[in-house]
Amino acid sequence: MTSIGHISPCVYSVLAEFGYFSEEDFLTEFRRAGSPCAGHVERTMPGIEWNTGNLGQGLSVGTGICLAQNLLDRPGKTIVLMGDGEQQKGQIAEARRFSTKFGQGNLIGVVDRNHLQIGGSTEDVMPVRVRDEYSAAGWNVLYVPDGHDFQTIFKALKRAWTHAGLVPNRPTVLITRTVMGKGISFMEDKAKYHGAPLPKDDAHAALRELGQDQGLLEMWSKNRTEHKIKGTNKKPEINYPSIDSGKPIVYGTENKTDCRSAYGAALKDLAQRNNVPGSAPKIVGFSCDLEGSVKMQGFHSVSPSTFIETGIQEHHAATCAGAVSREGLATFFSTFGVFAVAETYNQHRLNDLNETHLKIVSTHLGLDVGEDGPTHQSLDYVGLFNNLFGFSIFMPADPNQTDRIVRYVATNPGNVFVGMGRSKLSIITTKDGKPFYDADYVFQPGRADWLRQGDKATFLTYGSATSQVLESWSILDSEGLSTGVLNMASLKPIDRESILEAAKKGPLITVEDHVAHTGLGAVVAQELVRAGAHQQLLTIGVTHYSSSGKPDDLYRLQGLDAESIARKVEEFLI
Repeated sequence: MTSIGHISPCVYSVLAEFGYFSEEDFLTEFRRAGSPCAGHVERTMPGIEWNTGNLGQGLSVGTGICLAQNLLDRPGKTIVLMGDGEQQKGQIAEARRFSTKFGQGNLIGVVDRNHLQIGGSTEDVMPVRVRDEYSAAGWNVLYVPDGHDFQTIFKALKRAWTHAGLVPNRPTVLITRTVMGKGISFMEDKAKYHGAPLPKDDAHAALRELGQDQGLLEMWSKNRTEHKIKGTNKKPEINYPSIDSGKPIVYGTENKTDCRSAYGAALKDLAQRNNVPGSAPKIVGFSCDLEGSVKMQGFHSVSPSTFIETGIQEHHAATCAGAVSREGLATFFSTFGVFAVAETYNQHRLNDLNETHLKIVSTHLGLDVGEDGPTHQSLDYVGLFNNLFGFSIFMPADPNQTDRIVRYVATNPGNVFVGMGRSKLSIITTKDGKPFYDADYVFQPGRADWLRQGDKATFLTYGSATSQVLESWSILDSEGLSTGVLNMASLKPIDRESILEAAKKGPLITVEDHVAHTGLGAVVAQELVRAGAHQQLLTIGVTHYSSSGKPDDLYRLQGLDAESIARKVEEFLI
């Protein structure tokens, strides 16, 4: 695992030597538009299994690969190559602690300790006592005073590999003292050469010092000009287990529970069916010190070895869980919305680029968080995850739909965000009082559900807001105003046909516990414009940061309670 992605020319050179691709393809296509040979190490190139980019995430990936190896009882070791500048990142400290906790003796770190980064000396930019920090985290630390002496490096790697004289079941790191630009006199120990290509004259001077043909520069420059970009023909590999989805749990109308409890019950059932004692497990669950709040206790009780408690280390957990999901394990990552979405957005972006199969199940979304206050009321989850091309977004409306969605995502590969609020909800029913999402219901991505039919206007909603909308529908119905209700639980992919069907009937009203202009309302507006459909649209959502308080009171303050919604719709339709 290469954490320092900007050394891509070195990585590509080695892979070319081992025959993964030709030297010509690398040298003529490097950093060019349409080429898989990117400026940072990317999976589009043969031999690369994980994209790097943002510094500080590689060690988390390495711990995830090791975790999967150990859970699945696979032999082998994982080596993570890191720079010394990235040791300043907090996520690396999180990964160090995690690896020690889980006894990852099969993990080896190698730090290129040249004491330079883009801004100059690491001691001037931000000092880090690299050896001391790894020692404090419980790692075996081997110092290599000359990182250019291959025999010394080999001996240190051999010792790390065999664990000779080292604390067993502990990860090991090699700190190798190196000189940046070694071998070219005017480049040695100069920070300015950290990431900048050489000017032509300097390139010729470097070739002279290396004893290389001076014509190489012009030859390859000409080759790059004449070369036609081939693009990538590397096909993605999907390594995902076969999961027994079990039988759905149906919550009766007498039940009033929260979607997170339904998630916990479904996850426990899935673990009992798929993590069979004596066999390799298939499902892993990550928590960030919120096991009880996200309702993972049941999963933990029946499958303790695959319940991964990472502590308050969300950045590491998101990356580590993503890496595990690529290793043949259905991987769930659960925490509150503010931590699962905004705080770890960049980690999920890189998970998306790496085509992981992560199941993010986020509780405590929206104003429904209530008394924890505005810092914990995640209001932008749809807007943010809509920006990640490979993620689906599902928002169940009640416990029954939650159960079906959780079972669906467990059995299918791909990245998914499943979101829900905190409060207990009434079971959604048909007009005759039976559970709408009964034992025969099958969740399908991209399909909305008509909870109610009407001919004057249609509500489009999802998640916790659905209960408020159904109450509002009852108010309007009692006043003789016929409206329909579409539950848009699948927000990505979206049910375009149902949106346009509703638009033919009359005006549309989106209602959501989300920022009004970046959620479902924005998606519906785009679909109407794309189809050239002319219809009125009223978007009802969160318009400003709220306060602490009971969810019903917060909804009332923002006009998201049933009565306020009904009055807004009446005014809109007049």
